[in-house]
Amino acid sequence: MVINFILRVINGIMCYILGNVFSLLYYERRYLRGKYFSGRFFGVFSIGWKWVVRDSINRLLFGFNKEIPFPVSPKIQVGNYKDIEFHVDDLNNFQGQGNYYQTYNGGKIIIGRGTYIAANVGIITENHDIYDPDNHVNPKNVILGEKCWVGMNSVILPGVTLGPHTTVGAGSVVTKSFPDGYAVIVGNPARKIKDLKD
Repeated sequence: MVINFILRVINGIMCYILGNVFSLLYYERRYLRGKYFSGRFFGVFSIGWKWVVRDSINRLLFGFNKEIPFPVSPKIQVGNYKDIEFHVDDLNNFQGQGNYYQTYNGGKIIIGRGTYIAANVGIITENHDIYDPDNHVNPKNVILGEKCWVGMNSVILPGVTLGPHTTVGAGSVVTKSFPDGYAVIVGNPARKIKDLKD
């Protein structure tokens, strides 16, 4: 038990040191703040530094996500990071697996503070032209309000706005907006099944 504790301390210190070295190479400092980089002992043992080290090693060895100025799991695909807006306290949404954040040609993804996005979720801002799949239609922003929860294997299509406190059931395909929020939506296409109290 004592040996495990000592190993965890050494691991935490090493991640902190390596994370700070890698942060000089790859990241904008503004993303290395917030709850995932703070805590006791100046945040030395925070999980954010482990994310930085994991991401940095994958950038060095495999070239994954090398242009993105914040840590991203190698199992997540991010389109144009400049068109994604999120609070640094929600960096966890880029640490899972299977997520696809598609932002090209000016379409934006805006993630409200406190929103959680589960694994294998696709959020896309543009789609293929149904009359000519070689072309794309104009992109449309996707906006997720504050404190939303997007369940595993869901897809959110271009132009969708979800109001605050919207829960998207696992496996849902969200084709239209629910801007009032405070609701549970499920299905393909997603429909509201429950109102949530303010």
